[in-house]
Amino acid sequence: MKISRTKLAFAAVLLTGTATAVYAQQDSPESILPPGFDNPAPAPAPAPRPAPAPAPSIPSDSSTSAPVGDAMTNTAAIEDQPTAPVDLSKYELPEQARHGLGRIGISVLGNPAFPANAFGASNGKYLATMMRRIDAPIASRWVSIALRRALQSRINTPKSYDGADFAAERAWLLLRMGESIAARGVVQDVDVENYTPLMFEVAMQSALASADPGALCGIAEPGSKRLPERGWAFAKAMCAGLAGDPSRAGQLFDQAAGGRQNIDTLVAEKVMGAGAQGRRAVTIEWDGVTTLTAWRWGLATATGVEVPAELYRSAGPQVTSWLALAPGPSSAARANAAELAATQGVFSEQGLVELYGEIETEDGADSAAVAVARDLRTAHTGANMADRIAALQRLWNNTESQRLRYARLVLTGRASASIPVSSDRSGEADQLIASMLSAGLDSQAMAWRPVVKRGSDGWAMLALADPAANAVVSSADFESYRGSADRRKAQLAFAGLAGMGRLANGDVITLAGTLGVDVRGENAWTRAIDAAGRRGESGTVILLAAAGLQARGWAPVSPEALYHIISAMRAAGLGNYARMVAVEAITRV
Repeated sequence: MKISRTKLAFAAVLLTGTATAVYAQQDSPESILPPGFDNPAPAPAPAPRPAPAPAPSIPSDSSTSAPVGDAMTNTAAIEDQPTAPVDLSKYELPEQARHGLGRIGISVLGNPAFPANAFGASNGKYLATMMRRIDAPIASRWVSIALRRALQSRINTPKSYDGADFAAERAWLLLRMGESIAARGVVQDVDVENYTPLMFEVAMQSALASADPGALCGIAEPGSKRLPERGWAFAKAMCAGLAGDPSRAGQLFDQAAGGRQNIDTLVAEKVMGAGAQGRRAVTIEWDGVTTLTAWRWGLATATGVEVPAELYRSAGPQVTSWLALAPGPSSAARANAAELAATQGVFSEQGLVELYGEIETEDGADSAAVAVARDLRTAHTGANMADRIAALQRLWNNTESQRLRYARLVLTGRASASIPVSSDRSGEADQLIASMLSAGLDSQAMAWRPVVKRGSDGWAMLALADPAANAVVSSADFESYRGSADRRKAQLAFAGLAGMGRLANGDVITLAGTLGVDVRGENAWTRAIDAAGRRGESGTVILLAAAGLQARGWAPVSPEALYHIISAMRAAGLGNYARMVAVEAITRV
């Protein structure tokens, strides 16, 4: 049978006991620099420099250091002293402050964490291989949200697997999903003394994706010792510059550059000169640059250098999400990226609303972005209901693509929820409901049930989103919807209802035959996700769901795949996510 038209070619390998062999063949995270840039080159002998002033000795045991009060009484004397880099490796964390490798992750306020045993007893190499092979981003916003929460939660490290390497695999997938903040949190929950070569690589990727080269300064020295890549030599130079030691920074930079000057050395030099007492003024020109790498994007963005829009087309979509989350660029510069990131689950409805609130008052903002901000304000606070609904419709309909339209549904979720339920507005009910549910506002959406027309999209979305555990849909009601919807949408709605257990068993078999949806078919992937659901392994289920949704949109996703995803998520205790995924399927086709 043909369960999915998505990228499941590797499922049979993953799920038939050969994951170990496949894992050994996986590539490391892609290089942050162009081909050949990492090849070691002989460094010229540095020009003679005046000998630096001797650095003050730093006691290795804090119990023998001078009292803090004594050191702070004479600030003038301190300012007169020569500065020297501080060797952080001489300080040791107390035992109770160290992070163990048995359970790694972060807690985020307002985001329900996955349980520590979310991956059950699954083999670590099997999980890591699947993470490495997932081609992010994936089709579903809600599966992406669930996957982010699973990967960043404090979960147990699988037995017989290095905790730092497992955390690195999790962070690497988060970065490819565009989740730079979540990835950084996972990386930072591993103590540097426990870093593996893979964790060093992913840590650098995380710092660049966050546009924060300063995050490299605690790992630049050990990283350069473990990995011979030129990027670590530049990291040491940049960190010396950021620490206010331009002489040492210049020497390290010249050694790393080896006489080369190109876009990659220039962005590193610009970071190096951004520190106190920086002596190098660097102008970045993008002429002749055809490829955007993490190195170029991260260092340029960190120093306020705008990356040309056309270069984003040469990079993966995750870089657009990194831009959306970056703290430096203006709100107007991030607006389009943030809307696209919202469709991937990286940016929230609340975050979008706040962003457009800033744009409305920002000098020099693009007129189109300002128009969106003003329509959004009207949708929330318009003088009358007609104005508010007209503003919503402009936001939904004045878009260039189906993907951007979905972003606007997310953006207007709370504005739609503020529209009072009325039979006079039944014509707008479908879009209002789609908007509320795209933002996860299911209770507000359910209030429209008395108003929606039987057989409409609004009816189908509410039937799928109903939080009642015993909700049932009759075959007659579904046939009413099938008669008004196109075949593709009817198939996905059926898959969602059947997966949620909302159709009688007899109706499932009958409707499956009528619609041509083979819910009884099996392959390695369906057996794996169904079994994970029965075992209650929420993390394994959501990882397998992501593997089954590897596509830039919903067009390649089969109803059979959706059925197994919804069913397994519900069985594993992810019913709330399952309901939203089922609604999303018919909203985005």
